[in-house]
Amino acid sequence: MAARIMNTVSARADRQDAWLLRLIATAVAFALFGMGGLFLRLVVFPAQRLWLMNPTQRRRRSRAVINWTFYRFVRLMVRMGILTYEFRGVERLGRPHQMIVANHPSLLDVVFLIAHVRDANCVVKHSLVKNPFTAGPIRNAGYITNDESLDMLERAAQVLREGQTLIVFPEGTRTPVDAPPRFHRGACAIAVRGARVVTPVVITMNTRSLTKGEPWYRIPHRRMHYVFEVGDDIDPRQWTERHPAPIAGRRMNDHLHHYFRMELGLDGTVGK
Repeated sequence: MAARIMNTVSARADRQDAWLLRLIATAVAFALFGMGGLFLRLVVFPAQRLWLMNPTQRRRRSRAVINWTFYRFVRLMVRMGILTYEFRGVERLGRPHQMIVANHPSLLDVVFLIAHVRDANCVVKHSLVKNPFTAGPIRNAGYITNDESLDMLERAAQVLREGQTLIVFPEGTRTPVDAPPRFHRGACAIAVRGARVVTPVVITMNTRSLTKGEPWYRIPHRRMHYVFEVGDDIDPRQWTERHPAPIAGRRMNDHLHHYFRMELGLDGTVGK
């Protein structure tokens, strides 16, 4: 009986974590994000095209604008009390020829990473290029849309060979609730063809929210807290020097899958 009372009190205390204020703040934040995307698309990027003729310079300037905008958006969410976060090892991200591999528990993962990695490329969902709020940033920054084609894999490998940093979410979509991450082999197929170093980033949350299919207004009873843990670098040559590309990609995918499951505290065998 006492345990039941304590659980009830704890649940009420969680819900009293400024729940209504966080709901209002979340609505404001999503509205600002959408308006910001339209402003970039309709005002900022057309202006850049007028005075920056060089495509490479225009791409870098676009990414700098997105990096600055996303970072300010993240800091705004912190100040509004929507969430808190910590980034461990962020100084090791953003190197030439580096592929950053991360799990994908929530909608905001890509925002956090782009906000903290300067001049990074990113593999994004193909559907986002048709979204009026995200199409402008994606096109002008030169992000790679994932249409699951061999041409996409080669384009992604090429940007790594050129010296860009590339952010990839191997799951391809957000991790389902109460399920372990399942990595597609495409990310490792890119890595063995173009990356000099692969750096894992393990993302954890104190409470899952903004998951796939979940509406923005279904906020958790507690304030979200994100932890971004940058792992040790992985050298793709440990597989590419011993195996042809298809086998090397499978071996690396097994390694990454096992690594993330271990870091996330999940049991089970490595996915095939």
